[in-house]
Amino acid sequence: MKAKSMEQPIDDIVYPIKEATRKQSKRKDKWQRLKRDMKKARHYYLLMLPFMIIFFLFTIVPVVASFVLSFFSFNMLEMPQFVGWDNYSRLFLGDDVFMTALRNTLLFAAITGPVSYIACFIFAWIINELSPKIRAFMTVIFYAPSIAGNVFFIWLIIFSGDTYGYLNGILMELGIILEPIQWLRDEQYVLGVVILVQLWLSLGTSFLAFIAGLQTLDKSLIEAGAIDGIRNRWQELWYITLPSMKPQLLFGAVMQITQSFAVADISIALAGFPSVNYAAHTVVTHLMDYGTIRFEMGYASAIATVLFLLMVGTNMVVQKLLRKVGT
Repeated sequence: MKAKSMEQPIDDIVYPIKEATRKQSKRKDKWQRLKRDMKKARHYYLLMLPFMIIFFLFTIVPVVASFVLSFFSFNMLEMPQFVGWDNYSRLFLGDDVFMTALRNTLLFAAITGPVSYIACFIFAWIINELSPKIRAFMTVIFYAPSIAGNVFFIWLIIFSGDTYGYLNGILMELGIILEPIQWLRDEQYVLGVVILVQLWLSLGTSFLAFIAGLQTLDKSLIEAGAIDGIRNRWQELWYITLPSMKPQLLFGAVMQITQSFAVADISIALAGFPSVNYAAHTVVTHLMDYGTIRFEMGYASAIATVLFLLMVGTNMVVQKLLRKVGT
């Protein structure tokens, strides 16, 4: 009995030592394996080095600097002064314009993000069924609005607030309205107009990614699916096409979410800066206001940090949902 009681404390001492040694050996083996893999692929890392340097200097460093600066009061003329969480408390508790901008941005993203994402895939899916020459022509037609310059002038003419505006002219000719509507000066309509124009411009990079993904789809999978019991195009889409395109779907989701949260140029071009009663004000235009006009860089950094976290959080949720497609 006494010998047994002597063995128990020894085991309590020896086991943690063995476990720590095992973990240390495992970490050492992992580090050696990483060094060996890096040495084997050193040419690839060398080719990636210029991009990684640029990415670090112009992406990682600004993001970290913005986060740090959000805890300071800085006007670019005086030395930064540490204020802690004051910028964030002012942002959410004392800035009514920011809350309006946040609401507009979330509404904008909730509508344009899913609608444009689904539209990109549907149009890509339909166009992929066409002959190669027609497919190439239709791809250019659908992609052209996203790369065309000065497209806002077209919509400014359409939604002009006088009788010369195309939409007002058509509605008055049909007897639907009796006098022109100020589409871009009435807070009741301006956000809807901006959303509509954004949807028109949304067939961009995601659309091309989906076209590329559909082009590289393995046809043998479709034949195997037909043997396994797939009887229509919808089953083929859900069980074969979407799971095979997960990389393109994830990439398209990132692009569409970023585009929907980062809207600014369309709002400024159509509704002005600022828009009437801040009806089309977004988080990015609010950031531009404090960062490029008022030069309150600490407060602008807090706005940028909130927008960054909002984008990252939304991307994580959407990507988690997309990974379940076809499973």
